[in-house]
Parts: sequence; C-alpha cells; structure tokens
Amino acid sequence: MANTDLQAGTATPAPKNLVARFIGIITAPRATYESVAAHPKWFGMLALSAGLTALLVGGFLFTKVGQEAWIDAAVNAATAQGRSMTDQQIQGLERIAPFVGYGAIGFSVIGWPIVLAIIAGILFGVFNAALGGNASFKQIFAVVVHAGPIGTLGQLVTMPLNYARGTMTSATNLGMLTQAFLPDGSFAARLLGMFDVFVLWQLLVLAIGLGVLYRRRTQPIAITFYTLYVVIAVIVAFLRRGAAA
Repeated sequence: MANTDLQAGTATPAPKNLVARFIGIITAPRATYESVAAHPKWFGMLALSAGLTALLVGGFLFTKVGQEAWIDAAVNAATAQGRSMTDQQIQGLERIAPFVGYGAIGFSVIGWPIVLAIIAGILFGVFNAALGGNASFKQIFAVVVHAGPIGTLGQLVTMPLNYARGTMTSATNLGMLTQAFLPDGSFAARLLGMFDVFVLWQLLVLAIGLGVLYRRRTQPIAITFYTLYVVIAVIVAFLRRGAAA
C-alpha cells in the first residue's frame, strides 16, 4: 500500500477548526479529510457528534410520544418473532419507558465511542497489517470519528419526523421510501428497510477518508463497504423472515 505520509514537495494541509470540520465533512469530505489526516484531532468531533446525537435521540425518548413509539417497537419486534406479549409484559415496558432516554444518552456518550474504537481497530488491522499501510491508530480513529457528522445530520432529520409520525422507524430507509410499491412484511420490504440513506452516505464518506489517508482510490473501498452491508442486510432479512414464519 502507498505511504500515507504527504508526498514530498506538497504543502501540509492547514488544520481546520471543529465547526469547519463538521460542516466540511458534509459539504467537502475529501478536502476536510486531507486536513484530518495531517492533523488527526478526534476528541472535539467525537464529543460534538455524540453530544448532539444524545440530545436528539434522548430528547425524543423522554417525550411521551417517543416512549409510546419505543413500546410499540418492542411489541412489533416480539410479534415479528412469532411471540405475543402478555398484558403484564406490556405493563413492564410501560414502567421502563420513562428511563430509556437515559439508556440512549449513555450509549451515545459511552457505548458509541467504544464501537468506533472497535471499528477503527478492525480497519487498522485490515489496512495496516493485511494491506501494508503505515497510518497510525490515531489517524484511523480520527477518520472514523469524522464520519460522525453524517450520522448526526441523519438524526437531526429523522428524530423530528419520528416524533411527528409517532414511531421509532427511520423515515429515511429505503423500505419507507418504497412502501407504497411493496407488500408490507414481504422479504423485499424487510430487506430495503435495512438500507438507510444516511448510513449509505456515511459509508461513502468513511471510504473517502480512508482513501485520503492511505492514498488509495475511494471506489474499491466503498464497493467493499457496500458489499458487506448488503450481505449483512440479506442475512438479517432472512432471519426475520424465518422468525415471522
């Protein structure tokens, strides 16, 4: 794999402040990642993305609408698995519902950084150990963290829509966008429901960041990410089909 250091004779990209990086990942990801690769600051972006996500998701789940949507999602999940909830179980969910917002905040602030570190570790192993790259873990972690603004933007779009619709189901997944053309509960509907527009965008941005960091073409990296995404989606859709049968 090509050396990740800046090529001799080229100027080191100037560092960008936090706001510029947040907006730049959305509007000009390649140029922003050039700066991130040269100056791999990650804490501010992680704190901002996690904090905004905690505020949006937690805030939704603290509302009565959000709590009822969470209960409905739990009941629907049980039904999809061929189980019927008793009145006592539903009452138990109703007692838990006022506290799920705290769980969402805890995951955003504590759990999500751990998930990102695991993802960065996997990418470090693949690109450095398997493909011969020489980026530092700090650089890879910064690249992974800086894909976060896309997810945050997704929450900014979907949470108000979820509140208006009274549901936990994302309004930006392909299943929702095509529900008028597909039978409810069909395999195609379940499969398309696994594909969210903002997740697809986030994977592309991450591929751009890795391409910049390792001086490789974005297309093969993005194709690999999307292939893995499709495989996982197909497996999950089949498992849900079997549970519903």
